[in-house]
Amino acid sequence: MRVLLVVYDNGSYTHSFPMGMAYVASVMEREGHEVVIYSQDLHHHPDSHLTEYLDANVFDAIGVSVIAGYYQYRKLIALSQAINRSKNRPFYILGGFGPTPEPEFFLKKMQADVIVMGEGELTTVELMAAIANKTSLAAIEGIAYREGDTVTINPRRALIEDIDTIPWPAYHKFPMEYYRLLRVAKCKPTDMVIPLLSGRGCTFRCTFCYRMDTGHRPRSTEAIIEEIRYLKKDFGITRITFQDELLMTSVERATEICEGFLRADLGITWDCNGRLNYAKPELLKLMQKSGCVFINYGIESLDNTVLKNMKKGLTDDLIVSGIEETLAVGISPGLNIIFGNIGDNRTTLKKSVAFLLKYDDFAQIRTIRPVTPYPGSPLYYDAIKKGLLKDVEDFYENKHLNSDLLCCNFTDMAEDDFYEALTEANITLLNSYFTNQHKRTAEQVSNLYKTRDTTFRGFRQI
Repeated sequence: MRVLLVVYDNGSYTHSFPMGMAYVASVMEREGHEVVIYSQDLHHHPDSHLTEYLDANVFDAIGVSVIAGYYQYRKLIALSQAINRSKNRPFYILGGFGPTPEPEFFLKKMQADVIVMGEGELTTVELMAAIANKTSLAAIEGIAYREGDTVTINPRRALIEDIDTIPWPAYHKFPMEYYRLLRVAKCKPTDMVIPLLSGRGCTFRCTFCYRMDTGHRPRSTEAIIEEIRYLKKDFGITRITFQDELLMTSVERATEICEGFLRADLGITWDCNGRLNYAKPELLKLMQKSGCVFINYGIESLDNTVLKNMKKGLTDDLIVSGIEETLAVGISPGLNIIFGNIGDNRTTLKKSVAFLLKYDDFAQIRTIRPVTPYPGSPLYYDAIKKGLLKDVEDFYENKHLNSDLLCCNFTDMAEDDFYEALTEANITLLNSYFTNQHKRTAEQVSNLYKTRDTTFRGFRQI
């Protein structure tokens, strides 16, 4: 089989390495299929270019994967139209967190043939064999498929328990010179950055999370180290940004990874998604010693009632102590907060703003966004139950039109009051950020001329 995998353009100057697509490419290659990557992200091709490319080249199947989001949804519509217009239209496969919760809607809207629901490696192997042999799709777990206007949703596939058995992403198929230019918090201008997975899944069940697979499956520390050594040797990678939902699933797990990094003497820096439940001094010191420079924390709120409503598993005291300990060891914390959950009001928002003003180290521009009930999340089904949403079509076509605007109002605030409060909060945060930037630049000017600093190399935006 000859397969085209499409990496879509999100309009950024640089893009993150598409790990999910690369894992699928790897298993396809292992099964003997020819895989071609269409890098729309690298070249910023217009969507019409994909039609032209398909008209000029013949493929047996084409795959596109997206996460949930208003931009991804609109992009997928445009790409689907480009694919379906082609005179050589291949068998069209969709995947990713976006289509998985509501496969019937996405199959009909995009006129795709199959959706791979959830984890795709084992499902892809069976699906490609069925397409090649023109056999029935009825027995393949983990897919939904369309025959005309009829959609069949097969049972979900069991998760791969030992994820060390999955082959590495097919790095050699992708433009790594481009992807390693990714910029992340606390990276140096000379760093070459690539994302990596330390495991799959999460041990927590926050109400706004749309990941439908339960539990956490870790990779072995040895396997992680071996892959980092390969990336460093073959692509000059100096910074690893762990993109899985949660590296810090426990003190023991994070400790094992850090100790492995120290024994291996990798000579890289790294960052991860963390939990403040486990942000204790000894672990944080070990993380810093092993090269960790940034931990991205999902804080979400500083109000205990709101935290309880979203099943966050945190308290305000735990949040404050964890952030203070993180800063104390010299690791920069990512302070992610959302607004508009059940129980939120002006008072809870002011708590969040006061917290950010006190602890933000300005490693990132920090603003607060409204919570979004993405399909698949408990909050999505709650929104439908409350009458705030009708269905998935209402979500994507009418309500979720921008991530910085309200999709559903779970608060008791009028919409105008909600936006007024959020306006005040984000102007305050942005003023704080740019005041800090101005102060740093002014100090730089003063030091330049006062000390006759010969190392100064000009005022730069990046």
